[in-house]
Amino acid sequence: MTIPCAVSVAAVMTAVCACSADVSTSSPDGNIKVGIMLDSCGTPVLSVAVSGKELISIESSGLEADEAVLSHGFSIADVSRSRTDLTWTQPWGENRTVRDNHRETAVLLTNPDGVRLTLRLRVFDDGLGFRYEYETGCDSLTVTAENTRFRFAEDGMSWSIPGNFETYELDTRELPVSMVETANTPFTFRIGDMYGSIHEAALYDFPEMNLYRCDSLSFRTELAPMPEGYKARVPGVFRTPWRSLQIAPDAVGLINSSLILNLNDPCAIEDVSWIQPQKYVGVWWGMHLGTHTWTCDSRHGATTENALRHIDFAAENNIEGVLFEGWNKGWESWGGRQHFNYIEPYPDFDLEMVAEYAAEKGVSLWMHNETGGSIFEYEAALDTAFAGYASLGVHVVKTGYAGGMPGNIRHHSQRAVQHYQKVVEAAAAHQIMLDVHEPIKETGIRRTWPNMMTREGAKGMEWNAWSAGNTSEYLCTIPFVRLLSGPMDYTPGIFDIYYETASSFPGREEWNGDNSQCYIKTTIARQIANWVILYSPLQMAADLIENYEGHPAFRFFRDFDADCDWSRALAGEIGDYIVVARRAGDRFFVGAGTDSEARTVTVSLDFLEPGVTYRADIYADEPEAPEVLQPDGTMAPDKRAFRIFSRTVTSSDSMDIRMAGDGGQAIVFSPDTPHAGTEADRI
Repeated sequence: MTIPCAVSVAAVMTAVCACSADVSTSSPDGNIKVGIMLDSCGTPVLSVAVSGKELISIESSGLEADEAVLSHGFSIADVSRSRTDLTWTQPWGENRTVRDNHRETAVLLTNPDGVRLTLRLRVFDDGLGFRYEYETGCDSLTVTAENTRFRFAEDGMSWSIPGNFETYELDTRELPVSMVETANTPFTFRIGDMYGSIHEAALYDFPEMNLYRCDSLSFRTELAPMPEGYKARVPGVFRTPWRSLQIAPDAVGLINSSLILNLNDPCAIEDVSWIQPQKYVGVWWGMHLGTHTWTCDSRHGATTENALRHIDFAAENNIEGVLFEGWNKGWESWGGRQHFNYIEPYPDFDLEMVAEYAAEKGVSLWMHNETGGSIFEYEAALDTAFAGYASLGVHVVKTGYAGGMPGNIRHHSQRAVQHYQKVVEAAAAHQIMLDVHEPIKETGIRRTWPNMMTREGAKGMEWNAWSAGNTSEYLCTIPFVRLLSGPMDYTPGIFDIYYETASSFPGREEWNGDNSQCYIKTTIARQIANWVILYSPLQMAADLIENYEGHPAFRFFRDFDADCDWSRALAGEIGDYIVVARRAGDRFFVGAGTDSEARTVTVSLDFLEPGVTYRADIYADEPEAPEVLQPDGTMAPDKRAFRIFSRTVTSSDSMDIRMAGDGGQAIVFSPDTPHAGTEADRI
């Protein structure tokens, strides 16, 4: 039995100070200063300054409830302070070892109604988090609103999706702060020369938070409602999720922050030896292209024959897992009552045979559970289904919630959050890892529940199959917005850029009709780089496996390791470009991408181990790619063109990463050993 979430304490100091009407604290390095005071209504107000300049003020007036006064009339009863500096390890993550270095101030407030509110504030070198901890004399409370307000000191630029309590699959927007009406979080911004992002951490048994405009530079929190109109039902003693503010002097500093994880509790699972990152392929992309179907018909994707073929491909290509969507009965009810059977396979999918064959080949079998939003039905089936999967050696389940939840329950409301967590804990009891689509947003609970591996929660690859899809600018934005919250199952890696293989399948035209806007908007080199840039411990090569067989560029995915030990964003600007490095064992992987502008980015290789010579295998855009007719009728450089070449480097070198418009570059750094062939395969 292993316990990898152990904590190594460098220093923990605690002290209690005298009461004060004006309390302040600072980050360990002294760069961020936060003042706490009460306004004339007895409401706490936080003022945040960075390098001596005011950035934002936060009116922390708490919650409103039917049964008690929770938002005002407070006076300070006590103030306690503590200092923590420790390191902790996780079984997987962008970085295996994480430092938690913060100062905490807990302000105990009381009001004439007998309500005790502890405003708990933690300030890190890269931002802060605060939450409300209530003690009332009530058995339970009906929360009707949260009154937290964020007021920016001046206008700036922001990147976010609109506020929405049902979906995150929306385009990101680049807007002045003063022009944003509603936003979901993470809400990323640049004020002057400082970058920041507002989000939340440790979201349990509570609705998600959105931001709604109050005036040009001020936003209030808005909680996802229950069908009856109230926001939450909570015990008389409870605490909210953390409200977080990441702060960095450059855009990549936001990516390199561990603040959200550090605001979550330590690992709750004692034995995590079964929790293993994986690369995977699967029966998925064809359904979105229309070449295959989820239902049991002549184009059914999840057949026994297709399953064995995918398992063989995975075993031959150093890929740990295979996903099957549409294996179980119920897809014929899609769009109606949406009743799914989570146990019984379709007649053409021999589940026991497939499971046995996967085990013989050493390949992890993934089960897919689409719920159609029917959360009560799924909860009733959880233990039986998960126990059945575990008996077959299944340790990964991909869930989906594409549909309205019963009784007008919002996807991001308290009841839905409760459901998602129920699934996480039931999965842990059966040693099952989760990949959740149409999820509640990530708030760092993967620290506490590391079987919660990855989520969708944004416009993923499938949007390219049946719509105009995702631009290169979008792919240069989401690392600074959506992925600040945690891993994303974007399902990258499409090589059939113009869907030539898909066009040979019957049914493609009937599926989507006019396909002129449906193709991949980036180069193959960028598709490869996305395996590194868009972090997920469960990382998919999403294309039809026919498009990988014999393709020289697929060597990158065979070499790639999803179980990384260390990560750092090296360079980038939001919406323009991004360069990320990761280490797994003794190898390093770099992924770089640009927007529609061709770009060269020079990066230092000082992240490599000193004294070691590395062979860099480089997957790059072809600089002389010919122009070809695009599906939309325009002429543009052929996005299928790429080159592969190698060079020898050390940590004292730098590298010019050259990218075509909508392009990218991916690099594998391996301790130098002889390698057959160093020059490019050109296509």
